[in-house]
Amino acid sequence: MDSWVRFSSQSQAKERVLRAAQYACMLLGYTLHKSRVATDLIKTISELEAHMSLTRKLLRLGNSVEALQAAKRAIHLSDSVLRLCLTIGHLNRAMYFACDNVLWAGKTGIISKLDHQKWSQRSFRYYLFALILNVTRDVYELCLLLDNEDRYKSTKSPLSSSPSSAVPADHLSSSSSSTISVATAHMWVRLRKHIHQVGTVLYSNPPLLLDLLKNGCDIFIPLDKLGIYKTGPGFVGTCGVLSSVLSIVTMLHPWLKLKP
Repeated sequence: MDSWVRFSSQSQAKERVLRAAQYACMLLGYTLHKSRVATDLIKTISELEAHMSLTRKLLRLGNSVEALQAAKRAIHLSDSVLRLCLTIGHLNRAMYFACDNVLWAGKTGIISKLDHQKWSQRSFRYYLFALILNVTRDVYELCLLLDNEDRYKSTKSPLSSSPSSAVPADHLSSSSSSTISVATAHMWVRLRKHIHQVGTVLYSNPPLLLDLLKNGCDIFIPLDKLGIYKTGPGFVGTCGVLSSVLSIVTMLHPWLKLKP
């Protein structure tokens, strides 16, 4: 099993490159369609996209084993939230890859009379569940970092209040007659402070930032395919290219991969 996992991991880089090319074809086909270019060229690009999709399915054969191995490792994590999100997420990935393998067998003729639509919808549902858990894990990691940041600031200056949390005097004087305006001003200042803090924490933690961006792009793909939130091939193609490029970056620079 370990040897198969090592072999599978060697195919991931090729699969990521093909994924980027596949979604680039989708984006190009959408752009050409909007530009009313010759139908033959659009058809050729569509066929190229289909061939790349089938090749990716071939490269993903057996990825379920790797996902199950990852789930076995995640179940021993000490943090209960990470343990839950990662374990169930990897199990959903395993089911997604299993459905993907069945689709590959159907498209190549190994399994005849396969209901492609049914299996495709089933695979995208597992993919969506896995991505939701991935985003949940990212948000949880972000909340932990924000909490650590708050604790660090409180221990560093426990008696001093942050100047950024105070409402400017001219704003208070201009809205002193309205309690609602003052409350809104306080809320707006706190919101700006929180957004700035989130941006600072993400900027100082590139692995979390890249993982959050990648999962945020990826999640629109199954949402569109399942008809939950239709965005169109142009947006899906753009999200697919961006997430694929981010995945390739984390492969080229392993320190950018979020752990565990």
